[in-house]
Amino acid sequence: MNNSEVLQGRPAVIAKETKPAISVPEEPGKSKQRERMRTIIRGSILPVTVLLVWQIIGSTGLVTKTILPTPVEITKSFIELLVSGELYKHLQISLFRAALGFLLGGGLGLLFGVLVGLFRRFEDSLDPSIQMLRTIPHLAITPLFILWFGFGEFSKILLIAKGAFFPLYVNTFLGIRGVDSKLFDVARVLEFSRFKQITRLVLPAALPNVLLGLRLSIGVAWLGLVVAELMGSSEGVGYLILDARQFSQTSIVFVGIVIFAFVGKGSDSIVRYFEKKLLKWRDNFNG
Repeated sequence: MNNSEVLQGRPAVIAKETKPAISVPEEPGKSKQRERMRTIIRGSILPVTVLLVWQIIGSTGLVTKTILPTPVEITKSFIELLVSGELYKHLQISLFRAALGFLLGGGLGLLFGVLVGLFRRFEDSLDPSIQMLRTIPHLAITPLFILWFGFGEFSKILLIAKGAFFPLYVNTFLGIRGVDSKLFDVARVLEFSRFKQITRLVLPAALPNVLLGLRLSIGVAWLGLVVAELMGSSEGVGYLILDARQFSQTSIVFVGIVIFAFVGKGSDSIVRYFEKKLLKWRDNFNG
């Protein structure tokens, strides 16, 4: 305090030095968890809103329960089927059919896609016929499969395989043909063998298209499963839907539809997970 200020009777104002606030960086794990939670919340807004509106419409009696049962009634039917064990039995059979048909059709689609993409002679001899068969709808060929192979498991698995074949075939073919030709020139300079060209050059470059074809193939395999089980079956989720429709049990029909939706989304999410792991090297726009 200065002498002049004491004499004037005014206290001196002493300014304290303020240190700048230090911002602590957030841990990467916590930031990822928050971003994941935001993604889940954003993705849940639409379905939760639809369910709420659906429940309100059903509860007020604007639509009869036979036509549109409420989500609560559908949940009750799901629990009853789950407790009785009937749902597990049908779901197990459907999963087995879908997996076997997908492995058969998807495996052949991948093999033929690689052969046609790598060798022009295979393209000239196989691709025109395959593209012609690709345009035949499932419902058009189903009666023929039943006439040839009956109502047994073999016809159902073949129908699922037929649907799973083409998406993987087409996308594998396009992925291989989309590889930059300059990479092959580099492979020749490095004296890569044909096997090394395929494993270290062609397949990694075509992997994004192959994984896209895998996702589409799984979706079409589920579609083929529904068609196969609705056309003629005594077991499976498709049969459960058909049997419930005949007795006007609409809530059970919705249970089967929801099961197909969740299992299909689950299988697609698994492929997307591996897609993120295998394609970390890509620097793409993520929105």
